[in-house]
Amino acid sequence: MTLNLRLTVGLCLAFSLCAVLAVPGTFPGLSGTARLTLAVFALATCAWIATPIDDTYIALGAGLALTVTGVISSDTFFGTLGDSTVWLLICAFVLAAAVARTGLAGRAAAFLVGGATSVRQLTHLTTAALVVTAFAVPATSGRAALALPVFLALAKVLSAHRRLVVMLALLFPTVILLSAVATLIGAGAHLITVSVLFESTGERVGFTEWLLIGLPLAVVSSHVAAEVVLLTTTRRADRKLPIAISAADIQEHSEEPVTGPWSAAESRCALLLATVVLLWCSEPLHQVPPALVALIGAVVAASPALGTVRLKDALKTVPWSLLIFMAATMAMGVALSDSGAAAWLVSGLPTGVGPGVFLAAVIAVSTAAHLVLQSRSARSSVLVPLVVAAAVGVGVNPVAAALASTAAAGFCHTLPASAKPVALFAEVPGVVTYTPRDLLRLSAVLAPVTAGLVLVFAVGVWPVLGVPLR
Repeated sequence: MTLNLRLTVGLCLAFSLCAVLAVPGTFPGLSGTARLTLAVFALATCAWIATPIDDTYIALGAGLALTVTGVISSDTFFGTLGDSTVWLLICAFVLAAAVARTGLAGRAAAFLVGGATSVRQLTHLTTAALVVTAFAVPATSGRAALALPVFLALAKVLSAHRRLVVMLALLFPTVILLSAVATLIGAGAHLITVSVLFESTGERVGFTEWLLIGLPLAVVSSHVAAEVVLLTTTRRADRKLPIAISAADIQEHSEEPVTGPWSAAESRCALLLATVVLLWCSEPLHQVPPALVALIGAVVAASPALGTVRLKDALKTVPWSLLIFMAATMAMGVALSDSGAAAWLVSGLPTGVGPGVFLAAVIAVSTAAHLVLQSRSARSSVLVPLVVAAAVGVGVNPVAAALASTAAAGFCHTLPASAKPVALFAEVPGVVTYTPRDLLRLSAVLAPVTAGLVLVFAVGVWPVLGVPLR
């Protein structure tokens, strides 16, 4: 479908729905504020899907429309920018800038990948290293940019074996996207999910709770995906090749030393990062909110005496557009919940559905949603309020349903444009990487595998970890 045709169809559907909602006799029981909310929500969703307009601009327009029409107050709209989750992400990016400035990532890569002696070992050591980066760098695009020099070093060493290079090119974005669920700061969509849950149900999922639920899924799904990538991209002869990657190979693509004694800045930064992560994980013991811990860490990381980066430079790395998008979509979520629009949308769903069947449907829709909505945050903004309302209606724990939807939405590998990390590794100057056909072949296997893993965790593992199905 061409862009113009998609735009025409999307806007026609949106305006048709708005016209139906404007007729007083339609949909009895639907309040005026709920009608306005649904109209704005439909227009925003269709604009995200069918137009090239910036996602943040659309979200701001939708939030402004809801505020001007009185669906939400101006305090609610502007207050989302001061939400603790927004501050958590800002400070996490400052910490990530400090880590990137020191070159710790290059040392970690040389330490882990340099020990590989076989293709399978290299695959899983790389996977483990990429999972760990979820704690140091927020947002998948930032992690992809940080990992690109490591990929270039590996691709140069293995340049004579094209299938291995293609395998690694697929492995990096695949693991980066699937392992994001490990932490609350792994993706902006996670913060939107937490906000929607709190506004809708009063349930607050903190950094520790998310870590307990998400990290096991991230580790398992990442290593399973690594095997899928390896088996679908290489042949038996490729997997038997001996591997020898030295620290010097990594050094060629790193501006900072990857071996030798640590500098004072590297030691301070590593200690600071370890302390912040430890405080995040031990929140139930000291009761200090994760956002406050992150703010303290960011202040130290940018301090003249102890820091490794200037605050002005660190703030340049913060994706302000993403933060404004998150704040605006949080306001949309509040409007959907408070106006009763979300509850009305799901009121027609059958109530006798078992929790397993309901979660399977939620996971299937969330997994496929990237084909329609390319933005991961936009997917959560659209799906999570509806999933939470539907879960309450059928007697399923809304926390389990929202987390399952968000985790499943992490799969977005079908097309190069489906996610920024996929697009980044699809076109690397001087390196032959994967083609759209390679992505489709991988997705055909990986989509049902990852969706099945999320369902298994939601039904069989998360209840043991404190997130029951009902």
